[in-house]
Amino acid sequence: MFKKILIANRGEIAVRIIRACKEWGISTVAVHSDVDRNSMHVRMADESVCIGSHQPSNSYLNIPALMSAIEITNSEAVHPGYGFLSENANFAKILEENNIKFIGASSDLINKMGDKIQAKKIAKDNGLPIIEGSEGGVKNINEGRELCKKIGYPILIKASGGGGGKGMKIVNKEEEFDTLFSTAKTEAKKYFGNDEVYIEKFFKNPRHIEVQILSGKNRTVHLHERDCSVQRRHQKLIEETPSPILTDNIRRDLFNKTVNMVSKIGYEGAGTVEFIYEDGKFYFLEMNTRVQVEHPVTEMVTGIDIIKEQIWIAFTGETALKQEDVKPRGHAIECRINAEDASKNFQPSPGTIGMCHQPSGFRTRVDGSIFQGYKVTPYYDSMICKLICHGRNRKEAIQRMNRSLDEFVIEGIDTTIPLHKKLLNHDKFLNSDFNVSWLDKEKII
Repeated sequence: MFKKILIANRGEIAVRIIRACKEWGISTVAVHSDVDRNSMHVRMADESVCIGSHQPSNSYLNIPALMSAIEITNSEAVHPGYGFLSENANFAKILEENNIKFIGASSDLINKMGDKIQAKKIAKDNGLPIIEGSEGGVKNINEGRELCKKIGYPILIKASGGGGGKGMKIVNKEEEFDTLFSTAKTEAKKYFGNDEVYIEKFFKNPRHIEVQILSGKNRTVHLHERDCSVQRRHQKLIEETPSPILTDNIRRDLFNKTVNMVSKIGYEGAGTVEFIYEDGKFYFLEMNTRVQVEHPVTEMVTGIDIIKEQIWIAFTGETALKQEDVKPRGHAIECRINAEDASKNFQPSPGTIGMCHQPSGFRTRVDGSIFQGYKVTPYYDSMICKLICHGRNRKEAIQRMNRSLDEFVIEGIDTTIPLHKKLLNHDKFLNSDFNVSWLDKEKII
């Protein structure tokens, strides 16, 4: 096994990776910006290296600084977590060229699946149903107008190299197209350095379903699905597994087609294939070539440590699991706790945490890195921890989550805990009568 792994990330995912490494006796190296020097991941790691100032471009996205940290600590491998450089093909390639193992997909596959247009073509060529839309990037407004007439409004404009809702615009009618097309291209250039956009048919009431996979040279296995349909502006808030709306036949078809595609492209590592689901049909959306924020719900129902499996595949090239080893039980739900005031349009809430009490108890898990006195800065993502609860069924998982949210105390800053309490007890959530547009259309808080 690897003797030393550098974690090229921060916060709760860095802590999560360090814990997995410690259980296997692997030494860990934490990297941090100047404002993160007292963070939990720095305290927990065996070694730490400051790689720059608080701006991500000067630290967590600073490839030369990271390479220096790898060299001076003699690290054998790098785990990128999620976000930052986790899907950066250039970083992965530099590591490959220097014989440092990147615990993730190859640079070639990151390139292919990170480009939304190319990924869509790969999915189609390998038997996955795709959303009707442009074959590639849309070059200009006139080409876009003609395509929209053919598909029919509403349509969705998306950045080829992006995600997280950036460079994404919904166009409901022809008169809006020119302005929104130009805006999408401008945003795509700003956030991803590439102004290429493509067009797809927009679904009004879809669910967001994703399939977790682990794949090596020997085989690809799926760890069943997650339903991530409670979203705000394309950002997930609550995730659960299994999906309360899929039938066994649809689930089986979804798994078979996903495993077939992932296996055929020669994928190695943990990954997630995401789908839009509406009216009994699913359509390929994208593939994330990394661990997901919501991976704990899958771990709770399967008993499989996805981070450890990632590390094992990176070291051996093979997955130790067989499909018959995956036996999910019960239901799990995750709430992402963000330092935001949901009543003020999700305004970020940086500050110093006062009293902090995290829930515990039967089948209750908190993945985080916060503590009393921890300073939430305005420089990074607002998610500060995740609360995950497991039950014998969905009803029990919701009851356990309600109990756990009531126990959770974070003083000194605003959080989304009040919103989660309302969502968990809303009739539409209880009856699973919601879709990705629910929170954007209905005022909950």
